[in-house]
Amino acid sequence: MCTLRSYLQLPRRHPVNSQDLEGTMTSAARPAGRAPGLRVIKGEGQRREEPLASRDAVARVLMEAGADLLLRRISPARAGEIERKVDRVLDLFDRVDAAPVLMPVLKRHLDELETLMRETREVRAARR
Repeated sequence: MCTLRSYLQLPRRHPVNSQDLEGTMTSAARPAGRAPGLRVIKGEGQRREEPLASRDAVARVLMEAGADLLLRRISPARAGEIERKVDRVLDLFDRVDAAPVLMPVLKRHLDELETLMRETREVRAARR
């Protein structure tokens, strides 16, 4: 078992120098063609609404609902409803892989989830 005390007694494999602590890299250590510092992504402060067309998009809906619940923007009942619909949609994605004839059912559930999320975002925006 590795505890904090035993970890601190282990020898370091990679020595830390002052440049690492400052967050700067020497030109030899920096990957070629990359400028130092952070890169700014221009998003104009607005989130784009993405269509629910993939498992990843549906998973992001669940994460969004979880964040909204933690920030008390939505009720636990609404978060539970979103979670149930997301579980159903993800299950349907798996079933469509095996039986493509279920695609219309998946599309119907995706549309229902999209409608629920649109309503949720409207409620959330009205509270601000």
